[in-house]
Amino acid sequence: MLRVLEIIVPVFGIVLIGFLYGRRRTADMTTANRINVVLFTPALIFFVLSEKVTAGTDLLLPALGAAVVVLASGLLCWPVSRLMGFRARTLVPPVMFNNSGNMGLPLAVFAFGEAALPVAVILFVVEVALHFTVGTWMLSGRLHPMGLLRNPILVATALGLWAQFGGWHAPEIIAPGVEMLAEVAVPLMLVSLGIRLTDVDLADWRIGVAGALLTPITGVLAALAFIAVVPLPEQLAALLILFGALPPAVLNYILSEHYDQEPAQVASIVVLGNLASLVVIPLALWWVVA
Repeated sequence: MLRVLEIIVPVFGIVLIGFLYGRRRTADMTTANRINVVLFTPALIFFVLSEKVTAGTDLLLPALGAAVVVLASGLLCWPVSRLMGFRARTLVPPVMFNNSGNMGLPLAVFAFGEAALPVAVILFVVEVALHFTVGTWMLSGRLHPMGLLRNPILVATALGLWAQFGGWHAPEIIAPGVEMLAEVAVPLMLVSLGIRLTDVDLADWRIGVAGALLTPITGVLAALAFIAVVPLPEQLAALLILFGALPPAVLNYILSEHYDQEPAQVASIVVLGNLASLVVIPLALWWVVA
């Protein structure tokens, strides 16, 4: 339990700081979140892939595992949403696309150390890529391939992988600045998440509770199925289970609002899912680090 507390207290502590700040002061995080998506998070991804990934690190298995967890979660949730009477376009995407950035990256570092960050970044990048392709297709009925070419996170991923496989490193005069930008991303994610949690609306509590329960259940089941079929190193298996247990991503609400897909209900799923993670994540950590 002490080990679990050492992992979750820093993460949820920063979220709590954001929540308390948001309760005391009106905080519009739109600009800060946009800067984080366009600048800080791409810097983090590029820096980790180009500078932190050691030669011989297997990136294919984490990428494949993340894709399986995301897509299988959707397949598991789809019939359940129909049985429960919810629109699949409303419930399924938040269940599929989890909080692998705001919560997944810091949890991976605190649980397994800095050495786990490259793998956590790969899990995050795959989830984001699927969110902006499969996710937007589910919400809008259309694919937007040109939008991917302008996505800063995916561009940073491509540049980071090119640098990593090509053995290229940022010049010493530039690298410290890139690292400083990268170090802003995760704390800002957690503070922003805490501020978002101040917008709790229990009017759509039923679908919110369903999403809060289905997200970790389907994610962990998908992760366990993949681990049963594909032998994985112990740490990667633990990271994949933790990835599957993460709550819905805040981006689900932003995209549902953009495509006018019942954003109030999606907001309830995101908020209640992240509140439920106060119980789910400690249990998942106890399981994988015990």
